[in-house]
Amino acid sequence: MCDGAEYERDRLLPQDPSLGLLGFDEASETGGRGEMGADDRIEQARLLYEQAVFGGDTDAVTAAERELDAVEADLALSRGRVVHAWFLQSGHENPEELSLFERAADLYRRLGNVSGEAEALFWIGAFHQVVRSDDAAAIPVLEQSCQKAMGIGDSLTASYALRHLGIADQRAGHLKSARERLEESTRLRREVGFLPGVAANLVGLAYVTAEEGRRDEALGLLDEARSIAEAAGAYGILRHVQEAQARL
Repeated sequence: MCDGAEYERDRLLPQDPSLGLLGFDEASETGGRGEMGADDRIEQARLLYEQAVFGGDTDAVTAAERELDAVEADLALSRGRVVHAWFLQSGHENPEELSLFERAADLYRRLGNVSGEAEALFWIGAFHQVVRSDDAAAIPVLEQSCQKAMGIGDSLTASYALRHLGIADQRAGHLKSARERLEESTRLRREVGFLPGVAANLVGLAYVTAEEGRRDEALGLLDEARSIAEAAGAYGILRHVQEAQARL
């Protein structure tokens, strides 16, 4: 969903070039969490408890629950990302990952935090696509994430959803829509200054371009991706650039 680039499991790389786009820029902060930190919210809940118990404030309990729901949502999302990183390293699915992201999405939805909900929905889609290789389950959730993020101007989360929708299109052989989505994701990432993500997308666009029979243009995209990755210190993505150059 911004951030440091992630690393792809080697077992995903050899068979299908589109699989090389998965997993290596996933652990970024996509920006859905609230402005207050967990400590501040917990302290606020304590003060609200005192207002309810000692001051007789009948609304304080509901307010305290909302503060703690926000903490729980942020924690579920963060823990889910850590579990996802563990999957990328080990290749073994943890059944808690999906439930953590679904819990975060539900809490953000109830809190009216659209940005948080969009981010959690992205991660649900990423789980289905990356962990279970199930694009059919991933696509509708990624589309929801993109729509919600675009609706509130959350360009970064939208760029993640578009990237993974583009990957699904590429794997299905829909190269035109794959290109359009990856290009739009790249445009959004340039706008927000997410250079490692730009480099990652250029690798994806290079694969699409090569599949379209334009190898020289694809190599040019990889040259640009290499320059951006080097400048941004995104050495994980730089390895993917080098692998793509060797393949193409």
